Amino acid sequence: MFNPFSLAGKTILVTGASSGIGRQCAIDCSRMGARVVLIGRSEERLAETFHEMIGCGHMITAIDLTDFDRIGGCVTDIISQCGPIHGVLHCAGISAILSLKQMDILHLDHFFRNNVYSAIELTREVCKVHHIAKEGASIVFFSSVMGCVGESGKSLYGMTKGALIAGSRSLACEYAKRKVRFNVISPGAVETPINTRQPYMADPELRQLLEEKHLLGLGRTIDISYACIYLLSDASRWITGQNLIVDGGYTAR
Repeated sequence: MFNPFSLAGKTILVTGASSGIGRQCAIDCSRMGARVVLIGRSEERLAETFHEMIGCGHMITAIDLTDFDRIGGCVTDIISQCGPIHGVLHCAGISAILSLKQMDILHLDHFFRNNVYSAIELTREVCKVHHIAKEGASIVFFSSVMGCVGESGKSLYGMTKGALIAGSRSLACEYAKRKVRFNVISPGAVETPINTRQPYMADPELRQLLEEKHLLGLGRTIDISYACIYLLSDASRWITGQNLIVDGGYTAR
């Protein structure tokens, strides 16, 4: 049966695959037929994701992507075992609430290393000649609605996410001739194991306030993974340089 969203025959790298949205994306990519390379810091937690996947040929790569000197060798090893890459979902990243008074240069460096530099360094290696599939590829960065709108205490997090949106547009122009597409996913508040332990979801009153900001309620991990499948698949072959906001209506008003 014809399925424009199929990922059969594609090799997809998923960072942050040890939990939350990244884990769901890896599982759902495998369900759509992809060979998936799971990337994260914890080999044990990546193995938990691995056991929930279907299909064969998947690979676990435990690496801290802020250890930039190791990224090149990591990608080379992936290519040698799995062949050229058809797509990347860069889900890995960090978040925090910090006021301007609280942050310093160390906070800035820490957030940009985790949320921006790691994405760019991984992309630089993936986009080298012979690393990308000859038919092209789809690179998807993970931003956030906080890269599009403002909220008190989110300036540091928001500026790193906004950087990914801006960078992806120029990368889309730079790599279009090589048929490499660059897009961004910007989720609203999604229920993940980490998020549900945070005060804004764990506290009933704060959770209600948060839900009311999202016209369709809080998101589930599959709401994001399904959008990612679209951007990775040939169904989105004419989409590049875009920021797909998946937020249950958070930014609608």
